[in-house]
Amino acid sequence: MTEPRISNNRIPEKTMEMVTAEHPLREMWRTYKRNKSAILGLWLFSLVVFVTFIAPYLYQVDPFAMAGMPSIPPGQDGFFLGTDYLGRDVLADIIHGGKTTLAVGAAAALTTMVLGTVIGSLSGYYGGRVDNLLMRVTEFFQVMPALLFAMVIVALFSASLYTIALAIGLASWPGVARLVRGEFLRIKNEEFVLAARSIGTGVQYLIWRVILPNALPTLLVSVTLNIGSAILFEAGLSYLGLGDPEKMSWGLMISNNREYIFDCWWAIALPGFAIFITVLAVSLIGDGLTDAFNPKLREM
Repeated sequence: MTEPRISNNRIPEKTMEMVTAEHPLREMWRTYKRNKSAILGLWLFSLVVFVTFIAPYLYQVDPFAMAGMPSIPPGQDGFFLGTDYLGRDVLADIIHGGKTTLAVGAAAALTTMVLGTVIGSLSGYYGGRVDNLLMRVTEFFQVMPALLFAMVIVALFSASLYTIALAIGLASWPGVARLVRGEFLRIKNEEFVLAARSIGTGVQYLIWRVILPNALPTLLVSVTLNIGSAILFEAGLSYLGLGDPEKMSWGLMISNNREYIFDCWWAIALPGFAIFITVLAVSLIGDGLTDAFNPKLREM
């Protein structure tokens, strides 16, 4: 009998690729890390979150309390960032105001995502008369000046954080709806969708469980960028006197001190710089997510 020979053939390359394939999340993180600007944005946003959500427990000063003499420059009389025109601690105002600003931005972005996703998905999937009707509604909201529309909503109702977030969301959803509609028009004719439809899959399941998950990468990037836009929106409304006067925010700080810019410029410049850093960080994170969700870049 001849002894069996051990084959020295190499494992096929496809088999090796299947064995060594990375988890999708790890692969996305590896692609994200290659974008140095995105890493910088992540660090900056982490710093903003720490300052606004952790620092209040370490620096327990009432943002509305008169802590010292008015218009004390930064670094004097024990005030690290000085005081505003009423003698309120600017550092306490920035710490506590950041929580309000981020909360409004996140809530407005969530409202934008929900409205835009629902209308865009129904329009893109059904097409025809449904698409025509929903797109006319979208165009109606899109042609209105967003800031003016939000101002009218806040002026008609109470200037609370919920009203401001809702007003920003109602003024910002048309862009997301058009984006989702375009993704649905592209994905609904893919083979896996046609296969699911051929076996009798329900319409609701097709929309929310089959097509929408494949459109999420583009949607998440858009929503990330909408957070930065919502923060700027909230600052603009507060600057115009339409913010919630009972909640300290960066926009409210700028609005309260704008008439005293020559006496205590730091009370305007520092919250403005905080808004700039936050919006920049969110934008850089959005750019990194764009790269991470791009399959061509993940293969590099």
